[in-house]
Amino acid sequence: MTSFEEIRNEKVKKLQLLEEKGINPFPVSVARDFEISEALARFSEFEKKKKKIRLVGRIKTVRGHGGSVFFDFFDGSGKMQGYIKKDEVGEESHALFSEAVDIGDFLEFTGVLFKTKRKEKTLKVTKWKMIAKSLRPLPDKWHGLQDIEERYRKRYLDILMNEEVKERFILRSKIISETRDFLGKEGYLEVETPILQPLAGGAMAEPFKTHHNALDLDLYLRIAPELYLKKILIGGFERIYEMGRNFRNEGVDATHNPEFTMLELYAAYRDAAYLRGFTEKLLKFVTKRVLGKTQFVFGEHKISFAKKFKVVSYYDILKSYALIADPENSPREEVALKAKQFGIKVEDFETKAKVLDNIYKKMCRPRLIQPTFIIDYPVGASPLAKRKDNNPNFIDRFQLVVGGIEIVNAFSELNNPIDQRKRFAAQDKAKEAGEKDVSPSDEDYLEAMEYGMPPAAGLGMGMDRLVMLLTNTNNIKEVILFPTLRPKK
Repeated sequence: MTSFEEIRNEKVKKLQLLEEKGINPFPVSVARDFEISEALARFSEFEKKKKKIRLVGRIKTVRGHGGSVFFDFFDGSGKMQGYIKKDEVGEESHALFSEAVDIGDFLEFTGVLFKTKRKEKTLKVTKWKMIAKSLRPLPDKWHGLQDIEERYRKRYLDILMNEEVKERFILRSKIISETRDFLGKEGYLEVETPILQPLAGGAMAEPFKTHHNALDLDLYLRIAPELYLKKILIGGFERIYEMGRNFRNEGVDATHNPEFTMLELYAAYRDAAYLRGFTEKLLKFVTKRVLGKTQFVFGEHKISFAKKFKVVSYYDILKSYALIADPENSPREEVALKAKQFGIKVEDFETKAKVLDNIYKKMCRPRLIQPTFIIDYPVGASPLAKRKDNNPNFIDRFQLVVGGIEIVNAFSELNNPIDQRKRFAAQDKAKEAGEKDVSPSDEDYLEAMEYGMPPAAGLGMGMDRLVMLLTNTNNIKEVILFPTLRPKK
């Protein structure tokens, strides 16, 4: 069996052969009249006129038959068969093609379109030019991408060799584009906030830390844009959103990557109930636009966005699936014991709200398949959410779970700076006790709040997870082009 190094050495010799003949294998300029897709669409017109056209593409297959060579090439828009005959291109050019061209090379072709005896649409080449010589064989020619992690590390090959993967990322782009289109039509303004932040706030997560040399300043990669976006609300904008990367120094699993794409939006003079309706409208719009329908398959389940989404309370979910009779009034010790029975590790510094959340994530959330809004969370579940008017022990918050995955977290924003200061203080105390996932005190944000923040509702939607749902993908790494991986030794 020919080794990889032997194959590469042969390709280098072919590169040198071209250079010896005075041919630049990596020219600056490329001539192309049409993309392959357009040439195929206008095939009859070009064939009838016998008009010479110039196409470019990467060689996919080569089949030699004496003085004739058939090959397939593609340019991203489509694939076409090419035909080189010694009588058409000349003996020297024909011989050079056979000696120097490999699968994976990029070429420019001049020729006329015709149909073979088998009625295949083909370009009869009268002239060819090397425009980029490949030095490594494509995977299917030596060992293939057998290792799943190798697919992620070399995503460019994964896309090149796997049409399903390529289509998944095209669909991802459409999902994001249609989401932006919807938000624009609803009057939301897209804004940008800092990724490097002096304080990691806006969510309960452990951040990545770095240092700016010129300012001699410790900075954090943002875990959320929330506090900056709410400052923009204070500045007078009523409907805003940001679509961008967040970074959280947390574990990696099927639904978590340290770097991920989040949609975060805010609407002044609105509440969580409004956002539930808005979320439902957004998801139905995007799903219909990208899939052509509001039903889809995720894993073993058929999921429908056609009907009104179900609404249930957080404590009722715990009662139903974790069999906790009275989660609101049960003492922490009892809840901790229940968690341990489920195989969940409980730390001494964890609050009752945190332990309940861990139980919910393991025992309840995976069983929520059809779209379900979960409402009525205890105050300790979020330090930035407003208390409910009819029950100050609850916050006006909801999460949307689909296919057992949390897609959306949203709430009526706390705009009382006095209450916010107390909540931050509780978070600081939890951090001192050992909790890493906290939202620390932010004096700059508190100052901004004291100038007056309008009543508002805010929403965060995990775009990677939405793509997972709509592409029937069970691992977040499959929908991120270059996921975070442990370095290869």
